[in-house]
Amino acid sequence: MENNSVMKINNPVKMNLDDMVPSQIVSELDKYIIGQAKAKRTIAVALRNRTRRKRLPDGIREEVFPKNIIMIGPTGVGKTEIARRIAKLSNAPFIKVEATKFTEVGYVGRDVESMIKDLMGSAVLMVKKELSEKNEDAVKARVEERLLDLLLPSVNASRDKFGEDVAKVRELTREKLRKGDFDNTEVEVMYSRTPKSFEIGVMGASPDDIQNAMNNITDLFRNAQNRGKKHKITIKKARELFTEEELDKSVDQEKVVDLAKERTEQMGIVFIDEIDKIAGAAKSSGSPDVSREGVQRDILPVVEGTKVSTKWGVIDTSHILFIAAGAFHVSKPSDLIPELQGRFPLRVELDDLKAEDFFRILKEPENAITRQYRELLGTEGVEVEFTDDAIRRLSEIAYEVNSTSENIGARRLYTIMELLLEELSFSANELKGQKVTITPEYVNERLSDVVGNQDLSRYIL
Repeated sequence: MENNSVMKINNPVKMNLDDMVPSQIVSELDKYIIGQAKAKRTIAVALRNRTRRKRLPDGIREEVFPKNIIMIGPTGVGKTEIARRIAKLSNAPFIKVEATKFTEVGYVGRDVESMIKDLMGSAVLMVKKELSEKNEDAVKARVEERLLDLLLPSVNASRDKFGEDVAKVRELTREKLRKGDFDNTEVEVMYSRTPKSFEIGVMGASPDDIQNAMNNITDLFRNAQNRGKKHKITIKKARELFTEEELDKSVDQEKVVDLAKERTEQMGIVFIDEIDKIAGAAKSSGSPDVSREGVQRDILPVVEGTKVSTKWGVIDTSHILFIAAGAFHVSKPSDLIPELQGRFPLRVELDDLKAEDFFRILKEPENAITRQYRELLGTEGVEVEFTDDAIRRLSEIAYEVNSTSENIGARRLYTIMELLLEELSFSANELKGQKVTITPEYVNERLSDVVGNQDLSRYIL
């Protein structure tokens, strides 16, 4: 099921991917994705092979390339969620791109190399966050001292004169600061932040690169004008600014880039969605075949292994894992150019979701949508319970609507659940302290009229 859940089940023990065998990887994916055993096995082996490659002697390691994968299946059956979960599992840089966003070289649009630039960018943020967290306590302490200096300028100036009394005042202020008593207090802060890097490259640059360069120029002049001026901001905002500054100071930027570059080249994952939309057989789409084929030919060298220039340096794409996905309703993988097909040797077809799959999706995953709604309404003091029979009825409705109208897979559950609980969500504040049990009768009362009217269901469900 393709969704993001903000609900977290109590801090699970994080496993090291290098220690996990394929069956354990599949077990981890089972926590969030129902069914699709074949796809999970293929992904698990691909991940395990990356671990095996690390253990090879230097001479042969560079000769072992990732086996890229094409996942075939309708929308909403778990393609994106599988890719997203393996990225989290492997703690690897990951980006999702849509093939339709790229245009052939020479046309206005994003060039295919931007996916590698974005991947490296995500790796830099990932590594920077990891290194910053190691210094979190020290950073927090320095930020606190800077905030106290803002709140107690006169006391700080008199520290030597008054000694112990000043220390007591500072500690009392510190306690209040930690409680948030000063969050809305305004203080004057000197503006001093400047861009960490300033790079302009126009020769061969994409429109995105040129736009970023222009933004850098604007920021540079704006910062130059503001430098030396004081601005009134709240302590809450000052804490955010100081934290960002201190985190930057605490991290070796060169080390961040080096680690991010290695992680991108050796463990990066690029998920290319809607690759079927650039296959050559879709005559009715209205796009010229030459344009779609042009995009494929531009993607080819990146997947084969090439050097891509980024503002952090040159990235070798040879060992990045590419996972492509598409519904292939009006085209098939063999409609891709032969060279590109050869770079995706592994193909796995995902199954359509049945009523039993919907039942399991609503009950079993750690981020199940029924759990999400229970937690959301629980914040209003309303206890919501779904009976198994009610969940089964919801599953039957989802399957029936998908069968008789557009099949959007597990995404159908979002629409159905929202319609089912619309009234309850609207009036939850008036039901504080009550328990609401969702039964088959409750489901039928809220949904049967819509499901029975096929014309209406096309627009509502």
